Amino acid sequence: MENEAKLSIYRAARTIKRKENTVYNALRSIYEDSIFVGEISQLWPQLPLVANLRCGLWYSPKFHSTCYFKSTDGHNNNWSFSTSRLNFHIALLAGQKGGCRIVDSTRRGKRFPDSMSKTIPIWTCVLNRSISNYLNNNNDGSSMEVSFGSLDTEQKSVDWDCSLHLPLWVSGTEKAAIEERLEGWTRDLEASGADIAALASCLKKPLRPLWISQKTVIWINEVPDYDSWDFTPIILVSASLPSGVPQHRTTSEFSWNYIPGAGDDEESWARGLSPYLFWNHAYDLISSGPDLCNQKVADMVEKDRVYRAQRGQNAPQITAKPSISESSPNFLSVDPLLCSDLSNLNVSCSDEESGIYWLGSTNLALSSSQVAENATNVDCILNCDQRSITVHLPEAEAYLHLPILNSKFDRFSLFNNLSSAVSFAKSKLTNGRTLLVSCHDGEDISVCICLAILISLYNDEGSFDGGKSFSETGITKSEMRRRLVYICKFAIKARPSRVKYGFK
Repeated sequence: MENEAKLSIYRAARTIKRKENTVYNALRSIYEDSIFVGEISQLWPQLPLVANLRCGLWYSPKFHSTCYFKSTDGHNNNWSFSTSRLNFHIALLAGQKGGCRIVDSTRRGKRFPDSMSKTIPIWTCVLNRSISNYLNNNNDGSSMEVSFGSLDTEQKSVDWDCSLHLPLWVSGTEKAAIEERLEGWTRDLEASGADIAALASCLKKPLRPLWISQKTVIWINEVPDYDSWDFTPIILVSASLPSGVPQHRTTSEFSWNYIPGAGDDEESWARGLSPYLFWNHAYDLISSGPDLCNQKVADMVEKDRVYRAQRGQNAPQITAKPSISESSPNFLSVDPLLCSDLSNLNVSCSDEESGIYWLGSTNLALSSSQVAENATNVDCILNCDQRSITVHLPEAEAYLHLPILNSKFDRFSLFNNLSSAVSFAKSKLTNGRTLLVSCHDGEDISVCICLAILISLYNDEGSFDGGKSFSETGITKSEMRRRLVYICKFAIKARPSRVKYGFK
């Protein structure tokens, strides 16, 4: 009887929670929190706004870029610096613009998620240490004080800050434990093959995190100019109020419940709605009220699905073609691999200096025929998405479809298809062909396939050898990291599952 009573209480609590976590409550909470994000954006409008995937992407209609810092890397006794999620593009962006603002949120009863409290501070500290080491090695190691006169004639010498900056609510004991690991993480970064030289040339001041939440007191008339700081600010904006605030809200038309961190875990509440669709119809959804919101969301999602279906299969979101300059590492210098996805995309753009070509991301859908048109100089396609696509290639054998399931649905699906993928790549690359590897989002499965091809078919110098070096020496975890870091340099949205696919 006691167990039945506990079970009944549990079911009642779950029922109440489900009633509170409705689509309308989530969207209304996101909308209210986005007003705060917009206000903070006005304080430093020159600094780019970046969303920490996936939760942060809901809190503004427009972002300059995205990043991926995991809260689990900041959990107590599980601190980590991930070489598979370097987010180098964010450090370079901050260097170019003088800083940046990162938006995220959390449902747990905290003002800031652990990604902001510890993961990003660890990241900034490790990058600063690597930059300092690089500068010292290139200045005969004479002093911690370095001059950037060669990079910017107006830039004065600065003392490069390598200390760990954590928020006040992180205990001294935890900070000391993290500091003990910093040197090892710095060595890992330097051994990964990451382009520290490019970072050192871009950043004129050391990186440093700052924290802003809805509880932060800001004197509007005394907001400092970010140029006046002696560091490059990474302003961490936690969008939501902590869970302790009153959650029931009432308007003149209807009542609703506020959900802290409502953008988190979108699969459990969004019903197929994406941040892009939400912001395209935000006013209509918010003004519809709780009773009509579910139906409106369903109609919008279905209308968008039909719109895309009428225009063929979805197209690649990011396609990276590593064409390596003389100063870059030599991986893929002979037979470039292209890592792409089959979702959203629009126009081609290029970085002529580095020789990198890719397809920019928007929310316009392209037909399957346009995939082939945009994938210039592609001889072969390895499609790892569940859906097949219609392509026009010189030979029928130039296309292979391997429907690989995400690890959440089948943890062995990727492993079982690796042999076929590598064999297909070997047969094509041996003949000097170029290969495009695609999946649903270009963030996970296609990245893992490209990594497997790099490991299996290329030597340490980055030359294609058909697997001779791999069969002779095998591969170490550090070499695997180096190749993954190289892929992430071009596919900046890469997010391979580290545990289930072996990238921890």
